[in-house]
Amino acid sequence: MNVSTQRAVLVTGCSSGIGYCVAKGLQARGYRVFATARRAEDIARLQTEGLETLYLELSDSASIHQAVETLLQKTGGQLYGLFNNAAYGQPGAVEDLSRTALEAQFASNLFGTHELTCLLLPVMRRQGEGRIIQNSSILGLIAMPMRGAYNASKFALEGLSDTLRLELQGTNIFISLIEPGPIRSRFRLNALAMYKKYIDPSHSPHQAHYQQAEARLQKQGDGAPFTLPPDAVLTRVIHALEAKRPKIRYYVTFPTYLLTTLKWLLPHRIMDWLIRQLPT
Repeated sequence: MNVSTQRAVLVTGCSSGIGYCVAKGLQARGYRVFATARRAEDIARLQTEGLETLYLELSDSASIHQAVETLLQKTGGQLYGLFNNAAYGQPGAVEDLSRTALEAQFASNLFGTHELTCLLLPVMRRQGEGRIIQNSSILGLIAMPMRGAYNASKFALEGLSDTLRLELQGTNIFISLIEPGPIRSRFRLNALAMYKKYIDPSHSPHQAHYQQAEARLQKQGDGAPFTLPPDAVLTRVIHALEAKRPKIRYYVTFPTYLLTTLKWLLPHRIMDWLIRQLPT
């Protein structure tokens, strides 16, 4: 019997990109996948493709509690895996980020993910097993200009996940972090929308940088060099769900391997110089 048979996995942020690819890939592998989305049209589309769906808005605590309640009703109180994927990137220089913009970034990327995870941990403890997979980012390991809000949310996710892993030692509940670099998705389009919502470049000392950033966010196609399809993340998620001893961190894309290696090898000032040469 396939190891995945009858095992329920919750995947957040499934309207497109990584979340959609992982949900469909795990479904094809035999998992009982619950795919979340925020928009009614995305939920309807996912349902027509045979996925069980849940409405989930991570910035809304009531939505999180309702999604968990519905999920556990459907599964009889069981859940094997959680893939925390839903997130967005808020562009902008640190000094141009309002408190509101930063709070919105953390509400979706950290606070909602944390609340969802903590609501589901007792289920995994009762089962005596579970897998929690956090979709972090190379930007949770390496800081880059004009991405301070996203950097901060992912650095915080890394810290919480590392601490949780230590606290769950001996429970048979494993925590894994996935560290993608550029992946083909709607990430840039979503970031552009949040940029327009919260950033006013006309009164910023970073106007020249914003012109470059806008061009990059509006550009169609694969974007950054070494961009991979979301299947590259799917293979890591499968390993994290099925390996007897899943990895603590899974690097995805060449830039992730390269930049994390250089971070440990190079002096801080040289690394800063190198980062500043990369497109923002």
